[in-house]
Amino acid sequence: QVRLVESGGGLVQSGGSHRLSCEASGRIVAFTAMGWYRQAPGRERELVAIMSSGRHVVYADSVKGRFTLSRDKAQKSWSLQMNNLTPDDTAVYYCNAKLSTSTFWGQGTQVTVAS
Repeated sequence: QVRLVESGGGLVQSGGSHRLSCEASGRIVAFTAMGWYRQAPGRERELVAIMSSGRHVVYADSVKGRFTLSRDKAQKSWSLQMNNLTPDDTAVYYCNAKLSTSTFWGQGTQVTVAS
């Protein structure tokens, strides 16, 4: 069983920076992809950034140039550095990982950007 735990959510001022982290535990061989999604109130969950096992990263257009996804060599933890935050970035952020045909989710962490 794989477990993902996020940390780092909180309240940030508009224009500020914040960092989210995800720690994976359990039966991990090597994820095929890992990253972050988010869900704002009244909206569907959307991709923020995802990294393949080859380290290629895909970012949502709305966060390109502001957010950076990185991971450790063991592929057991990854982080999302968020810069120049705006109120539109307010959402619950979910850690995500894919292994073969399985998808794993963290419990979510709230990020609120105050204007």
